[in-house]
Amino acid sequence: MMKILYYDCFSGISGDMNLGALIDLGVDVEYLTTELSKLKVEGYEINTHRDIKNGISGTKVDVILKKEHDHASHHHRNLNDIEDIINYSDLNVRVKNISVEIFKKVAEAEAKVHNKPLNEIHFHEVGAVDSIVDIVGAAVCFDYLKVDKVEASKVEVGRGFVKCAHGVFPVPAPATAEILKDIPIKSEVPFEATTPTGAAILSYFSSKYTENKNFKIAKIGYGIGNRDNDGIPDVLRVFLGETIPAENDGKRKNFSENKNHKIEYISINREKLGEHDFNNKDYKVEDIQVIECNIDDMNPEMYQCTMDALLENGASDVYLTPIIMKKERPAVKLTVLYKSEIEEKMREIILTQTTTIGFRKYKMQRNILNRDFTKVITKYGEVNVKNAYYKGKKIKSKIEYEDCKKLALKNKVGIQEVYRETMAKLLKQ
Repeated sequence: MMKILYYDCFSGISGDMNLGALIDLGVDVEYLTTELSKLKVEGYEINTHRDIKNGISGTKVDVILKKEHDHASHHHRNLNDIEDIINYSDLNVRVKNISVEIFKKVAEAEAKVHNKPLNEIHFHEVGAVDSIVDIVGAAVCFDYLKVDKVEASKVEVGRGFVKCAHGVFPVPAPATAEILKDIPIKSEVPFEATTPTGAAILSYFSSKYTENKNFKIAKIGYGIGNRDNDGIPDVLRVFLGETIPAENDGKRKNFSENKNHKIEYISINREKLGEHDFNNKDYKVEDIQVIECNIDDMNPEMYQCTMDALLENGASDVYLTPIIMKKERPAVKLTVLYKSEIEEKMREIILTQTTTIGFRKYKMQRNILNRDFTKVITKYGEVNVKNAYYKGKKIKSKIEYEDCKKLALKNKVGIQEVYRETMAKLLKQ
């Protein structure tokens, strides 16, 4: 079954309400604070407690700043500053990438609103410690929950005016409105219900906006906001549920009835939550960066360490190509595919862990078939199988080598035996 997270934004969304709702849903507070400590940002503490708003009980999150670390002291942080804080932390690559992308959404919106280059945007409130905690905390929570898909309701943005660092703005604030382009909104409450931070978090993760809650509810969480209203409660509600695509219902019933083997459907393309929607297109198109360099003076034994370092730090693919350089010198071309947000780390590894003194870089586009993963239970253990789809039909499957290797070593059998056992299970589908 697919694990789905649904945002019910009847009273909007902000960074602190999101953290409260996800903690209320089951994210471990100690885990969250431990992960956030990896940012090496000081001058704050997180206070979580039960609260009630208009009769609804939920979790309230407050990021409490020390006097020497208030908003004013971080007035001049820009996107590069924040990326450095995130990328040089000890957080895992997935959390880093998510956090940077959410901050980019806010920066791009602010740049467009104020007609400035991206690197000249100073984040003001969003650059302050509490908002860094809100955004990186959101990434940590999503990584913790490991959902397959995120959906949301129409977003309440509010109405009226709000005082910001630049002056008095209409609600929704211009940056919020920019971020929420192509997302259905409503304006029923007389205050700012959705902040730029909340809008960026939601727009990054959610792949669909619908009022239909088409899933089986497993858990419900409530994040308590700061306003006391006579009407709509200032609360963000989230649902954690399970949904089964209609086209697979019959197959899964047959699997459960067969006692000889078991197939479990797990996460769909966890490179980026919500990026896949199998019903919308046959394949995903994404922009990607490429770095290349020619190397003719490096010990071949060293390439594996370099490739491992690149992949462990988020590279989408790394490969070597034998080439002939000038004066007929044999050499190797190192090619690295990666997302733009980790470019600094890719450059650092290439320049410090190889003998090259420079590289080429360019942008390209790649098309990727829709994919999902099935987990096959064999007598040796669990093996992941990657499936690819075209026009709604599965056209190929690939057994994961690393899983087979680990099971072969653990069970002291040949890797081909693990492959054969896994393939036998697949053929019974």
